[in-house]
Amino acid sequence: MNTGTSRPGDLLVRAGAIVFLVGALGTFVTFIPFFIGADPLPTAAYLVSMLMGVGFGLALAGLFRSASAARRETRQAAAP
Repeated sequence: MNTGTSRPGDLLVRAGAIVFLVGALGTFVTFIPFFIGADPLPTAAYLVSMLMGVGFGLALAGLFRSASAARRETRQAAAP
């Protein structure tokens, strides 16, 4: 695998992974008050937790875009 070239969809996958990790961290932070018996966090903290789904969707879109580009390159290489 050549790490020097960027394929279509790579940026979406990386951005999706980062957004997913931010959402996972937000989910972890929102559960802490339940374990220590503190008051629940404000609604904004729960909205950050929803970034897990957004990040997953971005990464999935990047994977589909990458697969589509690879399929297109294969068809062009096979065409006479």
